[in-house]
Amino acid sequence: MDVQLTAAHWVYLAGILVILATMALRKNIVVPAVVATFLTALVFSGSIVTGLSSIFNASLVAAKELFNIFLIIAMVTAMLGALRQLGADRLMVAPFRRVMRAGTSSFLVLAAVTYVISLFFWPTPAVPLVGAVLIPVAIRAGLSPISVGMVIAICGQGMALSSDYIIKVAPGISASAAGVDADAVADKALVLSLIVGGTALLITYFSQKRTWRTPSPDLLTEWEAEADSGVGEPTSAPDPSGPSGTGSTRPVRPQRSGPPPPVLGEAAGTATAVLAPTRDDASTFEAPQPDKERRGTAKAFAMLVPLAYLAFIVYLMLGKFTDVVPPLKGGEAAAIVGGIASLVLFAAAASTDKGGFLETTSDHLVDGLVFAFKAMGCVLPIAGFFFIGNPDFAAPILGLSSDATGPAILFDLVTSVQAHLPQNAFVTSFGILLIGLVAGLDGSGFSGLPLTGALSGALGPAVDVDPATLAAIGQMGNIWSGGGVIIAWSSLIAVAGFARVPVLDLARKCFLPVMAGLVLSTVFAVLVF
Repeated sequence: MDVQLTAAHWVYLAGILVILATMALRKNIVVPAVVATFLTALVFSGSIVTGLSSIFNASLVAAKELFNIFLIIAMVTAMLGALRQLGADRLMVAPFRRVMRAGTSSFLVLAAVTYVISLFFWPTPAVPLVGAVLIPVAIRAGLSPISVGMVIAICGQGMALSSDYIIKVAPGISASAAGVDADAVADKALVLSLIVGGTALLITYFSQKRTWRTPSPDLLTEWEAEADSGVGEPTSAPDPSGPSGTGSTRPVRPQRSGPPPPVLGEAAGTATAVLAPTRDDASTFEAPQPDKERRGTAKAFAMLVPLAYLAFIVYLMLGKFTDVVPPLKGGEAAAIVGGIASLVLFAAAASTDKGGFLETTSDHLVDGLVFAFKAMGCVLPIAGFFFIGNPDFAAPILGLSSDATGPAILFDLVTSVQAHLPQNAFVTSFGILLIGLVAGLDGSGFSGLPLTGALSGALGPAVDVDPATLAAIGQMGNIWSGGGVIIAWSSLIAVAGFARVPVLDLARKCFLPVMAGLVLSTVFAVLVF
């Protein structure tokens, strides 16, 4: 296909290169993304008005597309805040400590659970489920937050989604475009995804192991305190009970009337009264009764939350494998996860503060939303720049009419590259991989599959490589890139949100392990398949 590149294409390509270079230097890429958006729109339209308005429109379009991720992070974070105030968060994770006792066991359990759930139901509901139940256990067992984020991203958005072996949407798209059997693509994609994921997990394990710490409940306290300090009020005071006696800071919140909350024992969930009862003071002797009632409520919620999400998993399986209930479609699974989190939030807040639970619930929701936007808000202008290269989003960003089709700038750039690929099996295979990686830069895991599939069908016979193999290679590049592992403006923001780490740092940490896996899997595909 002969594509005529314009000045806007070259400006957009220069913007991509500057952003990638800025990321390599470990600098924030918001300013380069905004400037590149402005220049691309200015050169394309020839109007400075369109260029200026595109800065706002790009972030607005990105916000519309990504707000579901922001919202589910906010809801689950708010739920965890209410459970923490009640004391149920530590009790909830206690049973998992029997298996996740140290860093290695936590690493393996986290990887296995994330992969299985994501393979059957896609990562969208898997990340909130793992984030709500297993991430706190892994943190307490000594894993660093960045290690937790890497494991979840590699196993969920990467290894499970790149093969899509159960649901088979991705292999179906690739196979249709390549003109081959979908099962052939799925089988090869499964093997390649395991090679990429296994390689990335091994590199992650050995590179991150030195950052793991001795299991301790203080680690969970520290992790929660750091999140609180990030989303709370600016006023803070030293917390003498902080981990290791370092005087960590926590936000100072208005104190509510009523008895102070009990301190729940980590191991057995025992409550310690603030005032020790004495035989001579009857009123003080009766004081522990509210604490005992509160402890029972905390235990009830500690059982309720995992059971609620377990019931949700059962519902998903029934919908997928039987006709008992209708299967969930699109974003319905994520919506249900958020709905469950909201109801648990309301109930936990009411149990903690019966008189003022309406205000308490609102406080937790606001904290959750502030946390989501404070941690992930910088992604919006970055995603907006890459959206301007996608014809599905370019029209509203450039101010075109609603029925107009936007320019396919990124697609045109990728298509123009394929004409220059030499007729060699290795070069063609790595070229398809590169095209898949570049096509994934818009942050959508499946958008480039028709392109890589079509190129595989056209180039495979010429270089004596099975088109299904090339399609599987292109699928690896596209989904490991745009599906949410090495691109920060994708669903990786959900993983970073639950692990409570900067999303750009998480993307940088995942880059080398994933690229090493992709190179190894491509070599394997050419030599074996």
